[in-house]
Amino acid sequence: MKKFRGGGIALVLAVGLALVGCVNTDETPSYYQNLESHSAQIDGNVVASMISSYRAQKDRPPVSIDPTLTRIAQAQADGMARAEDVNAARKGNLRLSVLMNEVGQGDVPAVNNLSAGYRRWAEAFSGWRDSPKHNAVMLDAEGTRIGIATAYAPGSKYKVFWSLVVAGPR
Repeated sequence: MKKFRGGGIALVLAVGLALVGCVNTDETPSYYQNLESHSAQIDGNVVASMISSYRAQKDRPPVSIDPTLTRIAQAQADGMARAEDVNAARKGNLRLSVLMNEVGQGDVPAVNNLSAGYRRWAEAFSGWRDSPKHNAVMLDAEGTRIGIATAYAPGSKYKVFWSLVVAGPR
């Protein structure tokens, strides 16, 4: 039997309580919503709430959703989906540093997670938490704002491409 560390149960309860009101009409919590369609939208407020609860367990400040960072994340997710390749967002005009410069925030500390294949936010969160490099992004000490986006590529073996941008204050 696996033991939970002291904060594990508190994290589960906090996330559960924070998400009680985030239920769509078919009673599926938004963090379990299948994002495998062109019309699917990730709920940025749910993402910020879950990441903030997780960060609190690690003595990190909470994060809030930021529209500018969300546009950056969407540009990266769309680019990856068009190319059907996660590496597309690591090149050229889709690189985080280039996109941050374009919005006048080139001097703001920013990091991001790029991935593909997760169909639901709950899956992406768990996968990123369990990956040291992705986890470091979610727990970035300077992060106070996030942008999150997905893009659907029906012809790709991955189907859903993800970008999470975590940045410090403006």
